[in-house]
Parts: sequence; C-alpha cells; structure tokens
Amino acid sequence: MRDTRLLRLRTLPLLGLLAALLLPLGLILAPGAAAAPAAADPVRVMPLGDSITGSPGCWRALLWNRLLDAGHTDIDFVGTLPAQGCGVAHDGDNEGHGGELVTNVADQDLLPARLAATLPDIVVMHFGTNDVWSSVSPDRILAAYTKLVGQMRESNPDMRVLVAQIIPMNPGTCAACAQRVADFNARVPAWAAATSTDRSPVTVVDQWTGFDTATDTYDGVHPNDAGNEKIAARWFPALAALLKEGVPGDPDDPDDPDEPGEATCTVSFRAVSTWQGGYQAEVTVRNTSAAPVTGWTVTVVPANGARVSQLWNGTLGTAADGTATVTNASWNGALAPGASAAFGFIATAPATSSAPAATVDCTATS
Repeated sequence: MRDTRLLRLRTLPLLGLLAALLLPLGLILAPGAAAAPAAADPVRVMPLGDSITGSPGCWRALLWNRLLDAGHTDIDFVGTLPAQGCGVAHDGDNEGHGGELVTNVADQDLLPARLAATLPDIVVMHFGTNDVWSSVSPDRILAAYTKLVGQMRESNPDMRVLVAQIIPMNPGTCAACAQRVADFNARVPAWAAATSTDRSPVTVVDQWTGFDTATDTYDGVHPNDAGNEKIAARWFPALAALLKEGVPGDPDDPDDPDEPGEATCTVSFRAVSTWQGGYQAEVTVRNTSAAPVTGWTVTVVPANGARVSQLWNGTLGTAADGTATVTNASWNGALAPGASAAFGFIATAPATSSAPAATVDCTATS
C-alpha cells in the first residue's frame, strides 16, 4: 500500500511553487477558495405506524420513487426497522411495527428511543388500525396521538407531522370495524387543528376517501398493489410540499429567527362526564413557544353558575366570583416546546344548568 503521508509531503513544495508563479498575475487563490461547498444534510422522514406501514408497506417504495422522480433527492427515510421486501429499489428504513397499537406505544413510551436513534425532521404517520380493530375508543387513540406528537416535539421542536385519516377496514372477523374507522377518522381533523402549531404543524392527509377494501386490499385490511398506489399518491403532494418548504435551521443558531424567546401556552377544556348537579372536566395546558416552560397558571371561569369543588394535578385557588386559579403541581410544571400537561376537576352546578362549559386562559413562566 502506498504511503499517503509521503504523498502529501511531496505535494507541498509543488503547491508552493504554483503559488509563487501565480502571485505576479494576481491569481493566487484565497484560502479555501478551491474547496467544494459542504452538502446540506438530507431531510429525514420517518414513516410511522403498524403493518400497513412496515410489513412490508410497499407504498413507501412507491412514494420514495415518486419523490426522486420529482427531484427530491435530498431525503432520507429513517427508522429502526429495515426494508421488508417489495422488490422495488428504495430507502426502506421505517418505523412500521406489525401488530402495534398506537395506544400501547404511547402508554409504554416506546417512541422516544426510536426518535433518538433516527432524529427525523418529518413524521408520516398512519397509525391506529389495530386500536380500532381492538375497539379502543377514539378518545384514547387521539390522546395517544397527542402524547406522541409531544414526544416528537421534544425530539425536534420544528417537527412536521403528516397524519392519516386511516384507510378503511372491513375484515371478515370484525363486522363493526368499518364504522369504527369512519367514526375515528371523523375526529382526526379537529384533533389536528387543536394540536398543530405554527412552528410544528400537523397536517391531515385523507387516506380514507376513495379507498375500497374490496379492490384495494387483499384481506379487508392490508393494501394490495392498487391500494399501495393510492396510499403513495395521497402522501406525495403533502410530503412534497413540506420538502419544498424546507426544514427550519438549527434553533440553537444565535442568528436563527426562531431562537427561543418568551414562553407562551394555550389551554383547552373538555367535559369528561356529567350528572345532575355537576360534572367532571379535564384541562390541558400546552407549551406553544420555542422556549421551555418552567411553570404555568390557568384561570378557569365555569359557565352557568358552576363552581370548581375538587381538583387534582394542580393547586387550586378560588375567588369570590367563582373564578378558579390553578397553578402547576411540582411534577408537571416543566414543559418542553410542544409538550403538554393536564389537570382534572369536579364542579358543582345548578340542577337546571346546560352542558358544561368554561372560559380558560393560561400564562407561562420561562
């Protein structure tokens, strides 16, 4: 093998001679002028879901090649799982775990390690089919979605998320599944609108409309070739738009306009159950800023004469007019950008009051 150290030493006098010859002509190169510019890092895209995404999830191969054909060559599909067939050349890395329930992934905190191993910029998520089949309620599935998005934003505050209204399902062993999918999908747009932020948008991609389990699946659940074509075609414009928009710069860059500043938060109210004379409710606080939140305070003004009587996961103060002021507990005040915390309460209400409602607002401490 040639001694490369010797080769480098021998070239130095030649470079010096060349510089000496060019100097009188004013052609000496500035330091580094001949160096090629560093290539930009590819955009990292994580396909996330269950067997429809990963076993073998051939729509990913079709989508990859559509993107390349459209000129999006600076992409890297990422995931802890390798390609699983399809017979089409593509970047097969993915996070499609056959048989997984999105509620289990959330409950068991399985996603953070997968994010840490792959560091995606964009997540393409078709998840929940097994949950629907298992008769998990839409509320639980969407709560799992919310937790996963929070974990994505902890990994990358600028995370872009494409979430599917999942494809129809009509297996011979689950007569109720078709309607369950329809009911769940109807809830997804409102969830996405409430979860999306300017910095980390959540975009819904309709994979349900126009998909026929009789012609686009081989078993009422998993897509066949025609179904894979439809899925890829639906993902393509949404993902291409994000790639064209570009991934934001490093938020730690001091020149970055998105440098963390003042901490801000949003808050939402949800009635959990009602009875004559009272109700139970849940309030969710979300960090909507680029800065970490170290604490939060929420005001709750119950409507129709109701009053907060019990509260958990926070500290309650009540004014004479019934306005409740809730500060975080010691364990749920710190929120990373995009993360959320929740507290619950029971309110007493006049027997004649209408549906539970309250005006809520929050302030955050950075």
